[in-house]
Amino acid sequence: MRKPRTINLMLKPDAKEGYLKPLGGGNADEWNRRLNDLTINALPIAHSKNKEAITIAAVAVCRGTMDIAPADPVEGILIAQLMAANEASLAMYSKGWAQPAEYFQARTKYLQLADKAARTVMMLTERLDHHRGRGQQQITVKHVTTNNVTADQAIIADSVATGGEVSNRNDRQPHAKRPRRSPLQSQIKTNR
Repeated sequence: MRKPRTINLMLKPDAKEGYLKPLGGGNADEWNRRLNDLTINALPIAHSKNKEAITIAAVAVCRGTMDIAPADPVEGILIAQLMAANEASLAMYSKGWAQPAEYFQARTKYLQLADKAARTVMMLTERLDHHRGRGQQQITVKHVTTNNVTADQAIIADSVATGGEVSNRNDRQPHAKRPRRSPLQSQIKTNR
């Protein structure tokens, strides 16, 4: 068994930081830097030997993260996962279509993985919108008071005020004034 290592941390709560908040959403730059490094290392291109391509991809992902603008660390995590899943999805699509036609099973597997990653991107986007409050349901309640209407009648009446004159949709649609009863409804009414 290995002996556990002791790590001494020196946190400076008074340090003026947060310069990297657009990358991770946190006030602590250590968090933002760590999340950014993990995101870049999760990209498919990060494991290639082409340093220029890695740099271009890293800058592009950082710019994209800044455009989405994480407001807190939770949004930073969601955006980091969104970036990695999006890159993985597009890389799998590319590999899938690059397969020769005779390797049908390999092509199909890559495309299935790409679809799975694309669904993950969609779910992460929905979670981000929900976290930001855009996913809240809005319920509109409209109270309508009707007089002289019995329980078995229905009224379709959207009142439209034009130039001080009120016209009802029922005036333009005579068939909507009185609900028609089916023979079955008439028979049920008379049998009660």
